[in-house]
Amino acid sequence: MAGHGEKFGRKKEEAIAALLTQPSIEAAARAVGIGTRTLLRWLQIEEFQTGYRKARRDVQSQATARLQQATGAAATTMLKLMVDANVPAAVRLRAAECVFDRAVKGVEIEDVEVRVATLEQAAELSKSQR
Repeated sequence: MAGHGEKFGRKKEEAIAALLTQPSIEAAARAVGIGTRTLLRWLQIEEFQTGYRKARRDVQSQATARLQQATGAAATTMLKLMVDANVPAAVRLRAAECVFDRAVKGVEIEDVEVRVATLEQAAELSKSQR
């Protein structure tokens, strides 16, 4: 029966990949070569749900990393639009608002990080004094 478990594990991995790439549960099941009802049953299994959630988080994390890599180009675009006299005033205003909003948000995030670090240090100090 060990072979069956390995096959089931491989099929589940294929199903998770198909769920991430196919437009529907039905299409995912077809792509893997299983029935839709089987895939729906697997979606009720905690182990499968956990694997599927992890795979979705991994995909989201990769997409976020790609967007973060493009922030330099995005900032350049916003700044160019903001100062280009040939760009409509509404677009320049929106670019300026975005630049301002991101700058303010950056300062707020830095402030929160300092506060969290201070709280963590205080908690560690408190633990060490016990």
